[in-house]
Amino acid sequence: MTNTKKRLNAVAQGGFWFFVMLFPMLLGYLLLSLAVGMAGIGLGLLLIPPTAVYLRRLADLRRRKVKQWRGIDIPEPYRAAPEFAPGFGGYWRKVVFHGTDPAFWRDGAWVVVDPVVGAFLAVLPLAMVLNGLYGMVISVLWDVLTRHGFNDWYLFVHVHHGNEGLRWAPAAAGVLELALGVVIAPALLDAHARWSRLLLAPTPAQIEARMKHLTATRADALDTQAAELRRIERDLHDGAQARLVAMGLHLNAASQLLEKNPEAAQKLLLEARDSSAKALSELRDLVRGIHPPVLADRGLVDAVRALALDSALDVEVRAEVPGRQDPPLESAAYFAISEALANVAKHAAADRVWIDLRLTGGLLKITVTDNGVGGADPERGSGLRGIERRLATFDGILALSSPQGGPTVVTMELPCVSSSPKTSSSSGTA
Repeated sequence: MTNTKKRLNAVAQGGFWFFVMLFPMLLGYLLLSLAVGMAGIGLGLLLIPPTAVYLRRLADLRRRKVKQWRGIDIPEPYRAAPEFAPGFGGYWRKVVFHGTDPAFWRDGAWVVVDPVVGAFLAVLPLAMVLNGLYGMVISVLWDVLTRHGFNDWYLFVHVHHGNEGLRWAPAAAGVLELALGVVIAPALLDAHARWSRLLLAPTPAQIEARMKHLTATRADALDTQAAELRRIERDLHDGAQARLVAMGLHLNAASQLLEKNPEAAQKLLLEARDSSAKALSELRDLVRGIHPPVLADRGLVDAVRALALDSALDVEVRAEVPGRQDPPLESAAYFAISEALANVAKHAAADRVWIDLRLTGGLLKITVTDNGVGGADPERGSGLRGIERRLATFDGILALSSPQGGPTVVTMELPCVSSSPKTSSSSGTA
């Protein structure tokens, strides 16, 4: 009984693709035709962004249903989209971004071909079931139909008045056709899912490029980690360790002078106390540079607000980030913002900075805007490149808008999922 139910479900699911998806697919085909057909006069190019968004939603629906019904996962092949500036310039960048994305054209090929190939694979079992039922109806209503002039073929049976000897042949053939449609439905729906994956999953070239990107970013992460360990070792050796050694020497000398020259011993003890205080301060700074306590205790939003309060600039923080994220991702976002603020302080000649954090669609979007002189260029300094490498480790991206005269807008995006039920305040100003 369970297998029969699964097979009947497969028949109904195949019907879903035809009766529910046909009109949206035809609308997608129309939009794509207009975008391509009118590209020569420029108007079609302007239709590319909305067409890309619509086709992606259709494809995402197909991916979800294939995963839900057939258990076949179809990864998304799309490139991460940067934040686009307002106005026509930003819209034109959208046109270029989507128009040069191979996944957009694969979605287009899918919406053109799928109503034929995909519909055949999905709808054939339903068509066989309905045609089988039709054969049964013909046998039951044979007299009524033939009396009113019905004269047609059902499969191999000629249905007309005077051929009553074959009255129940359509029913028998219909039962066989119905049963065959139910039996083959799961196999054809699996074929339909594999067909969908053929066009909607990343291509081998995209997977290879992805692997190269991951290899490069992981190598950068290892190099960055090694450099960070060397920095920590150097800071400990030159800072806290040296002060602790000096403090030990002062205490040893003070112990020897305690009875002979109490005043000199008192002076050495004061110097040892100062050395211990400076060593403690340096250790705290070192720990804060590795992972700020406020970040571990209160999360990214409050840590960024603390960073804003410590800045010499007038920094305003607005945040819509409910919950906590994975600690490594929060750390990457925090230090990326910290480095962006440091770049503003060093190079932008700005006095105000706006930091916006929000979580939308599984992406942590961070925007750092300043009112400086603009003209920032990643090729002329290591700061922005360092941020890019830090974000790339987590498959994040950085986009820069910095015209001469300002303002400079640094947009960062990190894929993420909430990892804790704790919440931070949703907005505020620091």
